[in-house]
Amino acid sequence: MTHVADAETSPATVERMVETRLPTSYGEFQAVGYLDPRWGHEHVALVHGEVAGTTPLTRLHSECLTGDVFGSTRCDCGPQLDAAMRGVVTAGAGVIIYLKGHEGRGIGLLAKLAAMRLQEDGLDTVEANIALGLPVDARDYDVAAQILTDLGIEQVRLLSNNPEKLDSLRRNGIRVVERVPLLIAPNDDNLPYLLTKRERLDHLLPHLA
Repeated sequence: MTHVADAETSPATVERMVETRLPTSYGEFQAVGYLDPRWGHEHVALVHGEVAGTTPLTRLHSECLTGDVFGSTRCDCGPQLDAAMRGVVTAGAGVIIYLKGHEGRGIGLLAKLAAMRLQEDGLDTVEANIALGLPVDARDYDVAAQILTDLGIEQVRLLSNNPEKLDSLRRNGIRVVERVPLLIAPNDDNLPYLLTKRERLDHLLPHLA
């Protein structure tokens, strides 16, 4: 049975609310639900195996309704989540922190759809957000570090291509022992999106042509 650290160690700005077994097609997880009272966001940590006091494979995953749920091919979010869940189970232990409030790099679902419409007219994802008067990337990963601390995790193998995630964890006292690439093969729909992430947002995507 999965064991996580005592909730009494939880930082003051995030509250552990519930914990339950979550069997999935990938394997068995423990779903640990958190509330961020600052914004009312509800986050979940999917914990596989024994992680407290170890260096688990860890993914910080920003919510993406279009990719994670609807299977949109305009981004790589759904395949990344799929690969992360498979990778954590294959590793024998690990954590996936699913971060709410991150839709469209933090601008929200309706604004994201509006930005997607502008992309059909030739703007990239950065230009579209700016055209709407919105931040290029409004995501905050500090809460992820607080969740890791609550789970008894001080260091991780981070499954990510985004340097900002590494920097945020380090700023918040989580040691990143290794960055594990999470590279998804591009398709005709998401190649412009991936190239923008590499060229304009400094994501580490060396596999792109």
